[in-house]
Amino acid sequence: MARSKSSRRWLNEHFDDPYVQQAQKEGWRGRAAYKLIELDDKYRLVKPGMRVADLGAAPGAWSQVVLKRIGAGGQLFALDILPMEPLEGAHIIEGDFTEDEPLQQLEALLDGRPIDLVLSDMAPNMSGMTAVDQPRAMYLAELALQFAVEWLKPGGDFLVKMFQGEGSDAFLADCRQAFDRVLVRKPKSSRPRSREVYVLGQGRRVQ
Repeated sequence: MARSKSSRRWLNEHFDDPYVQQAQKEGWRGRAAYKLIELDDKYRLVKPGMRVADLGAAPGAWSQVVLKRIGAGGQLFALDILPMEPLEGAHIIEGDFTEDEPLQQLEALLDGRPIDLVLSDMAPNMSGMTAVDQPRAMYLAELALQFAVEWLKPGGDFLVKMFQGEGSDAFLADCRQAFDRVLVRKPKSSRPRSREVYVLGQGRRVQ
């Protein structure tokens, strides 16, 4: 089947992308690694010995960054609906975060102990129709926030992908109720025409 103009444009952009080329040279599983590296270098989110949850982890670029920075004394719990190649030191769960069973598996691994940092790069499969894609994306962000509020230790941090549009203002208001400080940032490696930004909640409030 012939590729559409939009898919051909995406492929050309992808393979010409300097971040894609740099990721391949440096051994990262995707260009997304540079988004987390930039944000972590600035805000010092990931520290040695931390317990971290990575939601929407596949193919594993963020997990690679986290494992390097938490060291042998830390723990990483990674979950995605897509298969993910093993990473030494990571607890990987394959499943849909919107369903109970994978979430129960994750909670069993956490063993009732709070975590220090929740990361979510989750995004729905995009149809190209904003009226469909935006509610799906906001639903995933809201699920990640619910998980963070339940499992983060007091003072813990939360970083989540959000697509600007309908529902994003309400989501930010919910984040501000749950965290002492809320920032919205667009890393340099995010594609300029993408509506994606990253919301950082610092200092989970005791409810």
